[in-house]
Amino acid sequence: MSPPILMILLIGLSLGTLITMSSSHWLLAWMGLELNTMAIIPLMAQSHHPRAVEAATKYFLIQAAAAATLLFATTYNAWMTGQWDIYHMSSPLPNTLITLALAFKIGLAPLHAWLPEVIQGLDYTTGLILSTWQKIAPFALLLQIQPANSYTMISLGLLSTLIGGWGGLNQTQLRKIIAYSSIAHLGWMTLVIQFSPSLSILTLLTYFFMTSSVFLTFKKYKAYNINTISTSWAKAPALTALTPLILLSLA
Repeated sequence: MSPPILMILLIGLSLGTLITMSSSHWLLAWMGLELNTMAIIPLMAQSHHPRAVEAATKYFLIQAAAAATLLFATTYNAWMTGQWDIYHMSSPLPNTLITLALAFKIGLAPLHAWLPEVIQGLDYTTGLILSTWQKIAPFALLLQIQPANSYTMISLGLLSTLIGGWGGLNQTQLRKIIAYSSIAHLGWMTLVIQFSPSLSILTLLTYFFMTSSVFLTFKKYKAYNINTISTSWAKAPALTALTPLILLSLA
């Protein structure tokens, strides 16, 4: 991919997240999420490998469905209340629909099945963007609407921690293990949002640093399954010695 196109896509990614984080109007927030989705899809499919194209297609369909649900719920809420403001969420139905749409976007259980499959089809750099940067905008919206639907959020959080923990146990592919780890961590953050939003943000930032370390380590090894790590001692002894510490920190 040529540098100017790559720069435009990265600016689109940054702008989408910043628009969503700084908006108090649902339409602007929705536009930011859409800009985010449109910017990352060419990055996903840039290798032209069938698995990458499949992952990009799956991601597009999932995000389109979640965005349509979000737009429907916010329009319904505006019709009920006469307000497009994010903080005016008095009706329970649109509130629950918006929460589920945002959970679908970031891959919280039970709406998580797409995330391991999509990350498995991507290279480590794009997988890192998907696991970190792409979570910020929906998470910012969840932080803003969280007081109204605590039971939904707690149920999503508990299910995510359980499925994220169990799902990664029988995997040999490293990218799928990281995806299930992401689901579990997001579950804990969703639980913590209810009681201490500031602690949840701190957890999110810590998760970003730890996940980035794991992704970059595996990218350095060119490791895609567990067996590759066991033979990596000869290539980079210092990095291999640090890998267990990085994984334990993430855990």
